[in-house]
Amino acid sequence: MVQGSEENGGAPLLEPEERAEALALVRSSVEILVREGRRQDPPPGTSLSLRRSAAFVTLSLNGRLRGCIGVLESFGALDDTLVHCALAAAAEDRRFPPVSLSELPELRYEISLLSPLRRTRNPGEVEVGRHGVLLQARGRQGLLLPQVPLEYGWDRETYLDHACRKAGLPQGAWKWPDTRLWLFAAEVFGDAPSTK
Repeated sequence: MVQGSEENGGAPLLEPEERAEALALVRSSVEILVREGRRQDPPPGTSLSLRRSAAFVTLSLNGRLRGCIGVLESFGALDDTLVHCALAAAAEDRRFPPVSLSELPELRYEISLLSPLRRTRNPGEVEVGRHGVLLQARGRQGLLLPQVPLEYGWDRETYLDHACRKAGLPQGAWKWPDTRLWLFAAEVFGDAPSTK
């Protein structure tokens, strides 16, 4: 699945060869961490080093989430951001133990490059499959990527309720007057699903 961001008229941020390069980079970063216990530095001089984007890296195993970590603002070159997110998804996602050696052959990788966040006061603006959401209320926050509601067949209200749950808030908290909501688009691409 590849979709462009709203910020660039729907055009992909990366060319096909850059997407392949980005996927190879996150894959090798995780494999080197798991096999050798060290962090890989991105190769110098690639086009990814000239790009900037907020990003998430999602790992899955046998069609199920295995780790997902990202950053909401670019903090440097895209290649560094992707390595950071890939390593964190593999070893620091508190929902899962670190990725093991035996899991590497079946691990699948997905990258989401995020547009800048856009604040909205109207939850009716949320378009399922187009917008990711960041919801904040009472010192808590929950974020869901735009592909998540499509994977589960959620409508807008269910999607927003799950963002509340992710924030540790009750369902319907998105309706509270003090809740803040941001929307973003994403360019999403990844490995082909496993045929097993």
